Amino acid sequence: MTRITIAKGDGIGPEIMDATLNILIAAGAQIEIDEIEVGEKVYLSGITSGIKDESWDIIRNNKVFLKAPITTPQGGGYKSLNVTTRKFLGLYANVRPCVSFYPFISTKHPKMDVVIVRENEEDLYAGIEHQQTDEVVQCLKLISRPGCEKIVRYAFEYAKQYGRKKVTCMTKDNIMKQTDGLFREVFNEIAKEYSEIENEHWIIDIGSAKLADTPEDFDVIVTLNLYGDVISDIAAQITGSVGLAGSSNIGEECAMFEAIHGSAPMIAGKGIANPTGLIEGAVLMLNHIGQSSVAQKVKNALLKTIEDGVHTADIYNPSISKRKVGTKEFSEAVINNLGSEPSTLMAVDFKNGAALKLPPYIKKAQKQKTLLGVDAFVHWNGTDPNELAQMLHEINPEVMPLKMITNRGIKVWPNGFKETFCTDHWRCRFQNPEKEIITKEDLLTLLSNALGKNIDIVKTENLYAFDGKPSFSLGQGQ
Repeated sequence: MTRITIAKGDGIGPEIMDATLNILIAAGAQIEIDEIEVGEKVYLSGITSGIKDESWDIIRNNKVFLKAPITTPQGGGYKSLNVTTRKFLGLYANVRPCVSFYPFISTKHPKMDVVIVRENEEDLYAGIEHQQTDEVVQCLKLISRPGCEKIVRYAFEYAKQYGRKKVTCMTKDNIMKQTDGLFREVFNEIAKEYSEIENEHWIIDIGSAKLADTPEDFDVIVTLNLYGDVISDIAAQITGSVGLAGSSNIGEECAMFEAIHGSAPMIAGKGIANPTGLIEGAVLMLNHIGQSSVAQKVKNALLKTIEDGVHTADIYNPSISKRKVGTKEFSEAVINNLGSEPSTLMAVDFKNGAALKLPPYIKKAQKQKTLLGVDAFVHWNGTDPNELAQMLHEINPEVMPLKMITNRGIKVWPNGFKETFCTDHWRCRFQNPEKEIITKEDLLTLLSNALGKNIDIVKTENLYAFDGKPSFSLGQGQ
């Protein structure tokens, strides 16, 4: 018997959760349930996280969390509970199987069977944003080697356990050579350990287009957080409907399972919502807790129900479907099909469905870190970069002469183009690569001199070499 935490959420959440739990119990799932409240009511009670402290204790004790969709109130001050939960609990892997149910649900891709493995904790979803000038705001993209190694290894181990043949990495490392470059570098390193599994890399834009056009060419896709969020919804939709997909969020200690769609308040209480996405999430949960035989029974009954043409309104098609039903009737049909298997759709076999056991991350040897200079970001309302350069020449220490000025990443000094549009946010690079040692005191001197000249430095980024390799981007056009 496994104790799990559930949250019925908002909108259609209570309806589809009740339907899902009825199916699990009828299938013989060995679970005990602790229910917590999360979402809109909690937000509006004044708790901006959307979850009470005592609810965290229940989730952490039980380790397994089945969650229905929630509503985040409009307006500022409310953080996404999904993102918060994934990061607080270290749920580094988001796994979304996307399989078409052709010919029983309309799709242009009848052979589609793709699993998206998305990094879940880092990237732009760190949510670290600042307004730095009147015209410019920033969002920090944070990528770590441990984060890359864990998610890439998970993707290969998933492929190995489930008999998948290929793992595809998608990044934008041709532009973001440091962040996305690290992800691809780690992918290439780990791929060598799995010689029996084919590996490949696609740039995310053309890779997404290829996924939307010919998804049958892909098997397991591993990618960073933002890209994974986008392409997993694309993949789910082109199978037939986002409303049919579930996902798992896996960490070293805890795991969360959910439907990927929203709370759909416009149809809440009408009894017409499709519970398939949450059922799929529950199937992933059953595999995770070692109840794969029950997971197999539920999934095959679900497939048989869809094959029988018993469809809720969102997927009902008069030329394909045989009976339009509501939430309760759909769940009853699934229960009636427990023990049966589909005859046209491929029945599932979850004999390898247990939770993956990955080796712990091993920290690498520390590299030699050398300070080479600094990027100082200046708030300045002028328009001529030559004028700004003249001002900066007066403040820089001898050890760090001004080397470059960029605006929104493009080099505007020296030898910039007058056609380049500039905002009030200027990256000013001070660097002397010929000097062996630049000290933090040199940086303080630069800042002190800028203060004396009323130059508004809003942010600095130190420029380092690691083991002698400069580890920062050039300016565009440099």
